This record gives sequence, C-alpha cells and structure tokens, in this order.
Amino acid sequence: AAAADAGTAATTDPVTTDPVTTDPVTTETVTTDPATTETTTTETATTDTTTTVVPAPEAVDTLENLLVADPVPVTGEPVAPVAAAAAAATEAATTGDTTTTSTSAAPTDTTVTTITEADTRSSGEEFTAAPVAVVPGKKKGLSDLEKVGLIALGALVVGAVLKNGDKVVENTGDRVVVLRDDGTYTVLKDDDTLLRRPGATMRTETFRDGSTRTIVENVDGSQVITIRDASGRVLRRARIDARGREVLLIDDLAPVRPIDVTTLPRPRDVTISASDSNASLAAALAAVETRGETEGFSLRQVREIREVRALAPRIDVTPITFATGSSAIAVSEAEKLAALGRLIRDLIDEHPNEVFLIEGHTDAVGSASSNLALSDRRAESVALALTEYFDVPPENLVVQGYGEGDLLVPVATSEPANRRVAVRVITPLLQTAQR
Repeated sequence: AAAADAGTAATTDPVTTDPVTTDPVTTETVTTDPATTETTTTETATTDTTTTVVPAPEAVDTLENLLVADPVPVTGEPVAPVAAAAAAATEAATTGDTTTTSTSAAPTDTTVTTITEADTRSSGEEFTAAPVAVVPGKKKGLSDLEKVGLIALGALVVGAVLKNGDKVVENTGDRVVVLRDDGTYTVLKDDDTLLRRPGATMRTETFRDGSTRTIVENVDGSQVITIRDASGRVLRRARIDARGREVLLIDDLAPVRPIDVTTLPRPRDVTISASDSNASLAAALAAVETRGETEGFSLRQVREIREVRALAPRIDVTPITFATGSSAIAVSEAEKLAALGRLIRDLIDEHPNEVFLIEGHTDAVGSASSNLALSDRRAESVALALTEYFDVPPENLVVQGYGEGDLLVPVATSEPANRRVAVRVITPLLQTAQR
C-alpha cells in the first residue's frame, strides 16, 4: 500500500555452524585480537549451513538501551551518543591512520570485502527473504543485517519485548520494526546499504557494544567512513577524496539538545521544482532561510520528529509507480527521476556536504508495521536508482520510511495521494552544517 501501487575475529560469543551441504566458496576474513591488535588474514572454505547467531551480551544491552532512548528530550542537558566505534574514529583522526587502533579501542571483529554485483541489490530487484528457521534456534544462513555486522539487531526475534515494553513486530532480514509503548512504530536497518556498490572495498570493524565503523574504498580513490550504533543508525559519516580532503556529512556524535516542538518556527512549506531551470538557486535561497530560523538538529531528530522535518525544503518528485507490494523500480519508472537526479547531483557538485532525506510514504490500507517496512524499502530503491542512473553520490543520501504515519489525506482507504516518495534538503537543519 505504498507509493502509487499499480493493480569477521570471533565476537564474545561466536557464530556456530552445522554443515548441511558442501557447496564451497572462499571468503577472506581479517581477524583482530583485541589483546594484541595483531591483524592476520586467513582464507576459509565455507559451506551452505544452518547458523546459530549469538550476539555479544554487551551489544544486546546497548541495543536495547538505544531503542528505548527518547529521541525527543524536552528537559535536561544536551546528551551526546556514545559508541565504542567513536573512540576508534577519534584515535584514527589523531594518528591519521584509518585502519589501525590501540588495544583499548580495538574492534572485536574486522572483515574486508570487495563488493560485487552478487553482494548488492539494484533498484530494479526485490529484497531477498529472511533466512528460514530449520530447527528452533537455528536458521539457514545469516540475514542481511547479520552479514553486515549488526548481529544484535538481526538477532531480534518477532515477539521479543524490550526493557520499556516496546515489542518487535517484524524482522524481514533487512529491517526490524518495533512497536513502541505509545502505539507508534519505528523501523531499523543498515544505514550503510547504499554505500555497498560493486567495485568498492569495504572494511567493517565491529565493537563489543555492537557499534561499527566502516571504511569504503571507492574505485576513484575516495573513502567514505561511517560510524553506526548497534541499531544500524549512522552517527557520523565523512567523505575523504583521493587527495585526502575531508567533507563531514553527518555528525550525530555531538551533544543533542532537547527540543520543545511548540517553540519551533512555523513550517513555510517550501517546494523546489526539479524541472525548474533556476532550481539550484531556489534550493540555495531556501537553505539560507531555513538555516537562519533554526539552531541545528541531529540527523535522528530530523528523521523522527515531524515538526523538525517539516522545516526542510522539499524537492518536487515526479510520481513513480511500484507494483503492489513491490519495492523494485522498473527502468521506465526510474527514468522519471531524471530531473531530480540532475538537480541533486548539481547541488552536491556545488556544495559537497549537501545531505538529502529520501522519504517513503504509504496509504493506510494494510498493517501499519508492513506499510512502514515497505515504505522504507521503497525509499531505499529510489535512492539506489538515483545513484545507478544519475551518478548521485550515495553517501549524501539518507533513506527513511514513514508508512502510514504522515498521511496527506487523512483517510483509511486506498488514496493515491498518500502513496508517495518525498525528498528534502536537510543540510540546513543539521548541526553538522551549523558548526
């Protein structure tokens, strides 16, 4: 019911496998011993297996604390997110070496992968199904979340109740949907998905609290370095070009100030037409005006607080059609994104730190949790299409689904106006751009 429907060192508790068939493949794992920070590379033959995934207890505890934390504090002092991966990043920035850390900041697991087309999903492909449970406690292979180091998140089972009473209602393998105690839903996924493009090399360092640091080496010599917390959310992202110059895109490691939504400026509902020959100028002017009205927010606040998000200028998007229940974009539909793709690319060429939020929305037909996951998947597909067809840098894009939580027309029936994709220029709102 969304956008125009048509008709690996061992962790604290290791992953164990039981062979089922013998279909050998070769993988490369870089193993780091936290006690010595000595790194070794080994090649191992793996088989098609049933897998028991046991996340580290500290990672599970950290994840639960993250999920129950209030993203909209209204009192108290500003609070900075904490992640073990951030300590490694700070040390790397101090030493100038992005691939080594001291014993105290060492990851518990490090993998290096050269991304191929087989490792990625294109905008025209459907998502793969979650691994099937073979026997209680074991499943056939790893989920997409577990494959990318988000073991604690991927291991959440449907029906699990968190510390504050929130409940896991869906785990599709690539996304987890949680029902909050206030009746709202939130969707969690890997914020690095867009960066996994064929030809790139990705180094993923996983820490005891479930946080990760990824270093993507692109074919043009540039790097994208991202810190994620245990829930998969990006906390910091920077691009380093082939000459070593850094552009900071996102920084949610800074203290987050409380927000009283009643004191926020009234949204001006600025919409920029992607087909307008003066669209770049209009976007620049809207950004200046927005920045002057706000004090800067974290990316999480922009994503999760409607009143904050509404302050960002919108770019008009030509409606695209998805098959019912599908997240794949046909080539004919992707072509409708041409004007949008050109505008975003032009804006990034002019301002390399520009960040865009790709929103997915559905109507109210179907379950709220399924609509949320579907809208988030479709937003991801749009972002992938912008990169695949129009060379938009994926690191400048953030995707977020809102399901039926932001209806343009407040009806419970099938309503085309509610099934949409929206794009916002969120750079003016981010505290990154205002420091």
